[in-house]
Amino acid sequence: MLKVGLTGGIGAGKSEVSRLLVECGAVLIDADRIAREVVAPGTPGLASIVEAFGEDVLTPDGSLDRPRLGSLVFSDPERLAVLNSIVHPLVGARSRELETAAPEDAVVVHDVPLLTENGLAPLYDLVVVVDASPGTQLDRLVRLRGMTEEDARARMAAQAPRDKRLEIADIVIDNDVPLEELRRQVGQVWADLVRRAGRSPE
Repeated sequence: MLKVGLTGGIGAGKSEVSRLLVECGAVLIDADRIAREVVAPGTPGLASIVEAFGEDVLTPDGSLDRPRLGSLVFSDPERLAVLNSIVHPLVGARSRELETAAPEDAVVVHDVPLLTENGLAPLYDLVVVVDASPGTQLDRLVRLRGMTEEDARARMAAQAPRDKRLEIADIVIDNDVPLEELRRQVGQVWADLVRRAGRSPE
């Protein structure tokens, strides 16, 4: 099994790369999706968050009000640390479960947005960073995700700087390119990952 950490700045196009890798045959473990699952209604994770932050972080139907919780922790490092201490161990445990269930010769791609920020590179056999210029990131966040420029810039600034991500990269995928070129790059990376995993390419 080859364990790959996949990361990239917000708006760099990491989701598109993970989708293409799955098309190639990767087993994807999506930290964001797991983070939502472990705080779904009825989970111990959600109960712990309510205990820490109060009933105000729930929507009327009893699910987590993400924007409200985000506004509480986004600019408060102490409260963010409390939230992370609840969610990260749960995400880690579920990720390990899914990894254990993958075939022995699998290329397992962990899609982890905050891999750089949380110093997680040593957990993986290698790290793939999806890179795009800040201008491209900003354009995608405003044009495709409907953010205001101010909000987009704030979110980009809250992440690790581009050079810090590139420092931990074993492989860099340049996503300042058209989709066809991205697809070609991902195909090359996949061939390399399969070789490292000791599999014969399909």
